[in-house]
Amino acid sequence: MTDPRTTPSADRIRADIAHNARVWNYWLGGKDNYPVDRAVGDQVTGMYPSIGEVARADRAFLGRAVRYLAGDVGIGQFLDIGTGLPTADNTHEVAQHTAPDSRVVYVDNDPIVLAHARALLTSSPEGATEYIDADAHHPEKILRAVEPTLDLGKPVAVMLLGILNFVLDTGEARHIVRTLMDAMPSGSHLVLTHPTLELGGEGNEAAMRFWNENATPPITARSRADFTSFLTGLDLVEPGIVSCARWRAEPGAVEVAQFGAVARKP
Repeated sequence: MTDPRTTPSADRIRADIAHNARVWNYWLGGKDNYPVDRAVGDQVTGMYPSIGEVARADRAFLGRAVRYLAGDVGIGQFLDIGTGLPTADNTHEVAQHTAPDSRVVYVDNDPIVLAHARALLTSSPEGATEYIDADAHHPEKILRAVEPTLDLGKPVAVMLLGILNFVLDTGEARHIVRTLMDAMPSGSHLVLTHPTLELGGEGNEAAMRFWNENATPPITARSRADFTSFLTGLDLVEPGIVSCARWRAEPGAVEVAQFGAVARKP
């Protein structure tokens, strides 16, 4: 793991409290985490044993959605907000494998994520990959920073996978989505996942409470109705709002308590 003392933002790294990007990395089998992340991750797993399945299903959904957009739809630009630590099949790898000239901008505000991304995520020669240090709470800043890597006059896939759950106020979360999508042209798509206490996720309530008492940033689950409200004004792509594990997946995929959807801006 990169030594945080050697990174430019070392003063922002907290090794004494679990952080979502590192715990998620642990659940996915990665090595870029601290003992506190593993301890909290194990405790959450003990309380909600399917959390590892949720993490893997969310990652697999990313791959299917990006392949669909880069291939079937022909979108060549991706804005991935709250990307997390690099792992297998990152957005630019999937997109550029399908369409080598794809252009991808990653956004995160965790210094370890940014350090790893810059070191490990290299673009294809035909495409482009860029990284922005910004917070999802400030969509206007993100939009100002994406150009010239992305051309906002052409369709963009805006990816918000497991990130709006860290925006505790639902009205603010809607504002973030609306601000981002209002800036995108017709033909752009929103790719969205979000944890829920529905879809068999009722047992996650206590685990989320434990997380909020012992880790950062705090998290919230949302209902199908709340999730649907993020997609107002957009056209859902089949099969609509489903467990992310079942979005265009092989028959028999096991459902997880994480909504997933892809929607097109008309």
